[in-house]
Amino acid sequence: MNKKSFSAKMLRMIKLTSSAARAAEFPHPPRPCRSVSGGAALLASKQFRGQKKEQRPKVKANKQEVEIRQTMTVEALARAMNKQPDHVLEALLNTSSDVSCLDASSVLEERRIKEAVRRSGMKFRWEKLSETPRRQNRDAVPGPPAEASKLVRRPPVVTIMGHVDHGKTTLLDSLRKSQLVATEAGGITQHIGAFGVELETGEKITFLDTPGHAAFSAMRARGARATDIIILVVAADDGVMNQTVESVRHAKRAAVPMIVAVNKCDKAHAEPQRVKRELLAHDVVCEDFGGDVQAIHVSALKGDNLVALAEATVALAEILELKAEPDGAVEGLVIESRTDKGKGPVTTALVQRGALRRGCVLVAGKTWAKVRFLSDERGRAVEEAGPGVAVEVVGWKDAPSAGDAILEVESEQRAREVSAWRSHEEESERLREEQSAVRAQRERHHAAYRKDREALAHLSWRQRKSLLYRNNKTAFAGRPAEKTAARRTSAGLPLVIKADVDGSVEAILSILDTYDADDQCRLEVIHFGVGDVSENDLNMAETFGGSVYGFNVAASKSILQTASRRNIPLRLHAVIYKMVDELKAEISAKLPPLVASSTLGEAAVLAVFDVTAGKKKTAVAGCRVIKGQLDRKMKFRLIRGGDKLWEGGLLALKHHKDDVSAVGSGMECGLSVDGDVDFLPGDVIQCFREAEVSQVTAWDPGF
Repeated sequence: MNKKSFSAKMLRMIKLTSSAARAAEFPHPPRPCRSVSGGAALLASKQFRGQKKEQRPKVKANKQEVEIRQTMTVEALARAMNKQPDHVLEALLNTSSDVSCLDASSVLEERRIKEAVRRSGMKFRWEKLSETPRRQNRDAVPGPPAEASKLVRRPPVVTIMGHVDHGKTTLLDSLRKSQLVATEAGGITQHIGAFGVELETGEKITFLDTPGHAAFSAMRARGARATDIIILVVAADDGVMNQTVESVRHAKRAAVPMIVAVNKCDKAHAEPQRVKRELLAHDVVCEDFGGDVQAIHVSALKGDNLVALAEATVALAEILELKAEPDGAVEGLVIESRTDKGKGPVTTALVQRGALRRGCVLVAGKTWAKVRFLSDERGRAVEEAGPGVAVEVVGWKDAPSAGDAILEVESEQRAREVSAWRSHEEESERLREEQSAVRAQRERHHAAYRKDREALAHLSWRQRKSLLYRNNKTAFAGRPAEKTAARRTSAGLPLVIKADVDGSVEAILSILDTYDADDQCRLEVIHFGVGDVSENDLNMAETFGGSVYGFNVAASKSILQTASRRNIPLRLHAVIYKMVDELKAEISAKLPPLVASSTLGEAAVLAVFDVTAGKKKTAVAGCRVIKGQLDRKMKFRLIRGGDKLWEGGLLALKHHKDDVSAVGSGMECGLSVDGDVDFLPGDVIQCFREAEVSQVTAWDPGF
């Protein structure tokens, strides 16, 4: 390299270095100033820097929170947002999502879900997955089977069943030498009665007397479940009847052996053999026909052959080897329950295991008791009741339901725990049923919703929204009128039911469950319970505009006066079928009358001609009366070929040339009607009268 080129290269490097130094000293070139003096610009700059920025208060918007999951359908997201599915589709417009391909069942991704929520002016939060802690089971359960060495013989439990008025209670009277029939209203049993009978041989038997009336089917079924032996009472002069067959079904369902007592054999028209033959049709084969069912011919009224019946019962009990544990925790069954004024809730209990004494703590259903008093069927105090014995128990906090199992627990605290647990379980079950009903209703609603949307699938979301708005507007406008019309056309009868025992309430409610005439009159039970009629019952009936029905209960003088003063229907009965008859009569009285027409006469049209009166031409039918008579004051109708063409009144009725008020059978007449009617020969003109007829309820309870 020569000197000249080296000097040129060094000169270029020096120039570059000086330029870089100036650029570092002045990074931005000075901008040309506007026509403002330097002092004024500096002053304005200082004033601007001295001012503080105005602080505006921030308004916090209360946004709706929406619980979301990682994937959701359009319908699920709309439900979480409390919107319609079309709202979600509208929120996703102008996004990368193809809204035209989406419907209510389409699944959205997480980012689409968040975008729809944000575009709707809401905020999202993730759904929490939490489990409700399960409550510990605190229920009481029966003990394990006892050892065979601890079992002792117990009295058999015998249930007397059969048709109404076949002599069941009379038979029991003769066995225990009492007069129970005289105390039964209407001469028929309407409760389960539990009685202990000691035979002359020293054998003890516990008898359960069940009602035979059709209304007490549940009581008979309960009696069959609680018994060891069933005595089926059949009247020799009446034969096998409806409740006889039902009793046989209950016995077979409960797998309980039977003894047939053919009663009323002392009557002149008694046919015991016919009874046995009729029982064959229901798989009850007596020993006379090669079966294993004993049939004893008795007369309960005269006491004939009752010893043979008792011996047959004891012999069958020995074959069954009925034994139970006499000690240990008590187990039993509630046969019947009622509320006594002086004693409170009282139950008839059948002990099945252990020894029941005063001071025992019992649970049954959702209630519990500390036994204060035990008594037999005659009201005599009992110190202890062993297996197979029925007693009345006093000391319950509330009356349990008939058929509830009785269990002994160690303390009152334990009894409260069991009652609380059972109440909790019942409430949980009720909630589950309600939720199931809600889900089913929701599914039906969604199915109807999807069906409606299918018809609109070809429309865009905007057209669909507009059409649905118009349809819903019309539907909502019509609903109040529909409800008003329904209230006007449908009568109703709210009921308050009171009875002496829980089994009677159960029987009455079972009867009311058969009501199937809601199109005529709505029947609604607003309250039911055990005990005498109270002022609270009257208040409830007055509030709902209903009636109070009492079965085998009393009402004090003040209650009767209050009901009369406030015009509250209060109906007390001691016989079940009489109460049902009065209820049917009250329902019928609430129904509007029907208009019935009765034909007074008929006439055949023979000829038709026109009569001119002034400028008006009137058609006159020449007729002959073929049945009854035609009365001008009544209504008429024109029948042609079986069809009614006209109905109304007459302008004129003439016989020859005379105006008459009536024309009898076989006479000819001319008549003109009020209206434009074209008569033809062969037409039939009927004269009829309309009258209002009381309507009768279509409900048939079956007895």
